Amino acid sequence: MAKVFDAAEVAKHNTRESCWVVLYGKVYDVTDFLSSHPGGAKIILKLAGTDATEEYDPIHPPGILEEELKPEACLGTIDAKTMPKEEPAPETSEPAQGPPPVETLLNLDEIEEVATKQVSQKAWAYYSSASDDKFSKHFNNRIYQSILLRPRVFVDCSRCELDTTILGHKVGLPFFIAPAAMARLGHPAGEAGMAEACRSFGAMQIISNNASMTPEQIVKDAAPDQVFGWQLYVQIDRKKSEAMLARINKLKAIKFIVLTLDAPVPGKREDDERNSMAGAAAPVPSGVKAAERTSDDTPDVSGGSGGVGQQLFAGTDPSLRWQDTLPWLAQHTDLPIVLKGLQTHEDAYLASLHTPQVKGIILSNHGGRALDTAPPAVHTLLEIRKYCPEVLDKLEIYVDGGIRRGTDIVKALCLGAKAVGLGRAALWGLAAGGVDGVRRTLQILADESKTCMRLLGVENVDSLGPQHVNTRMAEAQIYDGPSGLDSLRQAFKARL
Repeated sequence: MAKVFDAAEVAKHNTRESCWVVLYGKVYDVTDFLSSHPGGAKIILKLAGTDATEEYDPIHPPGILEEELKPEACLGTIDAKTMPKEEPAPETSEPAQGPPPVETLLNLDEIEEVATKQVSQKAWAYYSSASDDKFSKHFNNRIYQSILLRPRVFVDCSRCELDTTILGHKVGLPFFIAPAAMARLGHPAGEAGMAEACRSFGAMQIISNNASMTPEQIVKDAAPDQVFGWQLYVQIDRKKSEAMLARINKLKAIKFIVLTLDAPVPGKREDDERNSMAGAAAPVPSGVKAAERTSDDTPDVSGGSGGVGQQLFAGTDPSLRWQDTLPWLAQHTDLPIVLKGLQTHEDAYLASLHTPQVKGIILSNHGGRALDTAPPAVHTLLEIRKYCPEVLDKLEIYVDGGIRRGTDIVKALCLGAKAVGLGRAALWGLAAGGVDGVRRTLQILADESKTCMRLLGVENVDSLGPQHVNTRMAEAQIYDGPSGLDSLRQAFKARL
């Protein structure tokens, strides 16, 4: 018979030497797990001796407790009667107003505005945050405004189709949900809700390595022809990554692996960090040091400080290299590889030398969340067109970051992108209205894209090209130095 614990007894176990938490009404001894927690020990210690369910649930896939903890770690159940009572909400004469129907929202700005009012401060800080001064985050969108469209007239625009192919798989839209982590922070439907919305449009979804649901749960109700990719952050403990790849290889819905390279270390996301500090202002249990430090007296970022973003990157391997990471990956999956986070034409060219294993690249600065003032994806795409246009014929190129309108999507397609990724937009849609909110997001962008294409005089995605855009303003800002491609070719040949 399971032992029943009093909340006061659990509260005594709030140190590194004896750390208990309550999750879903059960009491767990996680003392031995502190050192191996991917997000670091500090975040657990902040919740030691308390009911951590509210903090834990939105950011951990169901079933992870059973995977990570030994059965004996579950000590028993908590006596609910002894738990602190929540203060009742103050009475108000004003009736509570819920969010407006999603069908009344006309653009992505309105969806984000509604979502911001629905989510917790923690969710807003994580979703919205970007590095340093947020220049790259905002410039990701402004760059599209500097590209002008060239409409044609006297063209039959009665028909317009958005379907295309990605890595040989037919999809209904030329844009997809990029790997966006922690969806259940914004809505309980999580990544599975995004998958349901994508199913309605035949759209593609890339599942985040840091999803709040398991990949099996996300693809469970997928349509037979629905297309998924899976994002990989390679872990320092390679066996963890290898075990996950073995799971992914068994899921027929997942058609390719997205190896993410644009954030080998996390950027300084101040909104996210500030929210973490607000939580840290609460009384700290006696066994927790104010600042964890390593043996050489440097700050220990693995201790869980720095907000959700920092915690998610704990354990990520920052030492990946062309010459050994791709061969290692080939040993553990036969799925095509897409490299995410390329930000220069040189790296795009190097990626093209690693076909057929590498099938595509995603030009991305991580939504402005890694290195601030890094170039927007459109700059990198224009660089490729200028210095090594042959890459466009060797690889499928996708872009993400800053997409707010269907015109943004069409402009990227005109410049050679095969498809365009949506990160925050999908999260805000989910937060604003669950599955219907994501559907509304996709519908708005689909409608705007079709309107744009019709006014350009274009019937289908394959007919879009550079003749439909004026990029003179954007081109004035792109890299204009030496290409360096000759030395890259020689170095690559020398390794063969």
